[in-house]
Amino acid sequence: MATVDREWAYRLAGELLEESLPRRWAHTQGVAARAQMLSPLAGSSAEVLESAAVLHDIGYAPALVDTGFHPLDAARYLRDAHVLDERVVRLVANHTYALLEAEERRLQEELAAEFPLLDDPLLVDALVYCDMTTTPDGVPTTLQERLDEILGRYGEDSVVGRFIRRATPCIHASVDRVRAAAAEAGVSL
Repeated sequence: MATVDREWAYRLAGELLEESLPRRWAHTQGVAARAQMLSPLAGSSAEVLESAAVLHDIGYAPALVDTGFHPLDAARYLRDAHVLDERVVRLVANHTYALLEAEERRLQEELAAEFPLLDDPLLVDALVYCDMTTTPDGVPTTLQERLDEILGRYGEDSVVGRFIRRATPCIHASVDRVRAAAAEAGVSL
């Protein structure tokens, strides 16, 4: 298994997003900050979680857009261009129930075949929590405010709108599981 290099992940995400998509860069930094808060829950996988958090949206970078589906574009780039821990790549590929959006885009077979869902439910849920409790500007928010913002930005009948409406129960369950694990571990969120 390749190593995880958190500093490299921040540099790469910054190079790809900071100038071309500054708001997306702010969001990814906020998501990574949330991942840092969850490091006691992630234990020895804390660096994997934080690296995936800062890299999760690099597929929006103009230089990486291929399919137009950012989780798949990002994961392919990370897999093909860089030696990186497979867990990070699979988390990026599948973040925030990406398979449901891939289905809307008719890319679910490709995503599932190339990047199977990571068999670590806590890490998967933790990345969902981090992404879905951070605004596009990188500020912590409530899950409901984030869901409302996404629907307002994309529209309920868009691909993203249809996906987010389908994924909402799953997203709520992930966030609830992270909150419960944090409470049990005495981690303040």
